[in-house]
Formats: sequence, structure tokens, C-alpha cells
Amino acid sequence: MAQQCFYETLGVERGADQAAIKSAFRKRAMQYHPDRNKDDPAAEQKFKELGNAYEILSDDQKRAAYDRFGHAAFENSGMNGARGFGGGAAGMGAGGFADIFDDIFSEFMGGRGGARRGGPGRGADLKYNLQVTLEDAFSGKKTEIKVPGSVSCETCEGSGAKPGSGPTHCGTCKGAGRVRVQQGFFTIERTCPHCHGEGQTISDPCTDCSGQGRVRRERTLSVDIPAGIEDGTRIRLSGEGEAGPRGGPEGDLYIFVGVKEHQLFERDGPDLYCAMPIPMTTAALGGDFETPTIDGGRVNIKVPEGAQTGKRFRVRGKGMTQLDQSGRGDIRRRGDLYVEVQVETPTGLNAEQKDLLKQFCEAGGGENCSPQHRGFFERAKTFWDNVTDGL
Repeated sequence: MAQQCFYETLGVERGADQAAIKSAFRKRAMQYHPDRNKDDPAAEQKFKELGNAYEILSDDQKRAAYDRFGHAAFENSGMNGARGFGGGAAGMGAGGFADIFDDIFSEFMGGRGGARRGGPGRGADLKYNLQVTLEDAFSGKKTEIKVPGSVSCETCEGSGAKPGSGPTHCGTCKGAGRVRVQQGFFTIERTCPHCHGEGQTISDPCTDCSGQGRVRRERTLSVDIPAGIEDGTRIRLSGEGEAGPRGGPEGDLYIFVGVKEHQLFERDGPDLYCAMPIPMTTAALGGDFETPTIDGGRVNIKVPEGAQTGKRFRVRGKGMTQLDQSGRGDIRRRGDLYVEVQVETPTGLNAEQKDLLKQFCEAGGGENCSPQHRGFFERAKTFWDNVTDGL
């Protein structure tokens, strides 16, 4: 099967500059990343094809050869497609696809890059889903979470070497972590295959961590949930992710906060909404009732005569705490509480109650029992007339 044009793979024109190529690759690679499409095997293949295309078009010399000879420019050395430049998509090693993502996504998820040039790699970022109640979101809280992950090995202090020994400079790359490789007319730089880019090797590894410089352990962390936090908010704890191998820097921990549904209130930003059922008699004659507030208090609501379902009452300053953006910590602004009445229809009436209701409606000519009835059917009649005229 003929290979797709690299420009078409990335979705750019042939005259696109490097900034456009990089931007297109970043967007599409994020879209088809295997971690985001675990149930779609086609996405992984597309992801590899994007890596092939970007590796060629991001290099001026390789791009010039591709523009002149097409895919044949990389088949003279017995290799298919972009495999002559770093192992291809299927066989990209430490110096191939991983290096591309070190350059492109070094700031993704707030990170500081994947593997450092000539040093131990950075630990992975961790994600933790934390569910809190609406009351906790209103008042804020401090909670403890248990996070499984890798921590620095105490025996070797993260070096990966047995106590009393230490890492040595890699003889292949002379400690640089990268080597130059001749590929046809081109010379490319790739990650050292011996030390995997660290620039150091360990001849006598630590027995507790098997030379990795880190071990698996569950940690207990204290997390401050600020008052006013909203569903879906991300909290970043710098340096609380996975420990880096052999003394590499730690990753970050991202806490994704979810606010549970409440049995009484619905939230819309800083405001709260509450549906309050009231008896038909209260709606007809007027009256008052008490409604709860998110802080555990109560407020009195006065209902005017003839209130209908959907009538809404606003209680200022009884909504959610608004997240303090000033950094001072002493500002506690709040949204509003909206109480919407729902007039209940009596059920289970006995014969006497039914007779009284009939007498009530007959005494008012029926209009008082259903004040919106006449208006509705007048509009319905107009609608039917218009439909009939159009036939």
C-alpha cells in the first residue's frame, strides 16, 4: 500500500513553515495519543504515522530530500519510509519518537519535559480523582489522600548504585547522553543506546531498588480544598508525582476535584437552586415557609396569594462561597440562593374533600380554579385556525 503524503498526514500545505508543522503535529498527536484512545487500535497506528511525518518534515535536510524524491529518498539504505532516520514509527527507540515528544510536549500537564539531555529522566505525573460534597466545596476543607507511586530509594538515596559505590560516566557517549549516527548523506543525533540518555551507567546496582533508584510505596498527603472550588477543578502539587529514576526530578501530582450531587441544591457557578414543594392552599391563600441554606441555616420565604408553580424567590448572599482570587484569604463573597415553588396537587381525597373542592370551583365560575386555562385555549384555537387555513 502506498504511503500517505507526509504533508497530508499532518494536515499542512507543502509551503508550511516549521511553526505550522510543529503546531499541526502537536494538535493531531494529542488527538490520537494511545493513552487517550486505549480502545481504538487505529489511533495508535495514526499516532505512529504522525511521528514518521513530523520526524522528516521538522528537519530541514530531511524535508528537502523528501520534497525532491518523496518516500524514495529514504529507501536507498534498505529502510522504509522514515525508518532511515531513527527507527521509524514501529521501531523508534530511545532516540526516535520519545525525543520528539521531549521537544514538543515538555510543557504538557505543567511538566518540565520528559528525559533530560545527559541526565536521569523526570518522574511521571500522577492523576488522582477526589470527590467532595457540596458542603465541603462551600466551606473548604483539609483532607488526606493515599497516593500509590514511586519514591526515592532510601538505601541508595536515589542513585541506583549499591551503597559505597556510584554511577560512572557512560563510555559510549562520554557522559553526554547522546551520540551522532551517520545515515546516508545525513548525520543525526540520537539518545545513547547504552545509557538511555542518562550519561551514566551503574555497574553495581542497589539490591533494594534493582538499580532504579526508586521503589513503590503508598504515601499519605494532606490536600487543602479551597472554599468555593468547582466541579472539574484541577489542583497541581508540584514534585508530588513519581520519583525520577536514579535521582531524576519528581513529577507532579494532579488532583481532579469532583463535587457530588446534593439532595437539595443544584449549583450554577456561585448560585444555588432549590425546588420547594408547597401545598395548594398556601399557594392560593399565601403564607410562608422555611427553606434550608447550604451553611446549615434557615431562611423564611413569604409566598403571595395566587402563587403558581415556577414562582422563584431570590435570597441574596445565601449561595456558594466564591473562590478567593485575591490571594488574601479574607474575602468571603457568596452567590445567591434561588427557591422555586412547586404547587402540589392533593391526592387521596375522601368524598367530603372532593365535594368541597367542587363547591369551591362552582362558586368561582371555574375561572378562579384555573386562571390560565382560558388564555391557553384561546391561543390553541388561533393555532388550529392557522393550521386549517394553510391546508
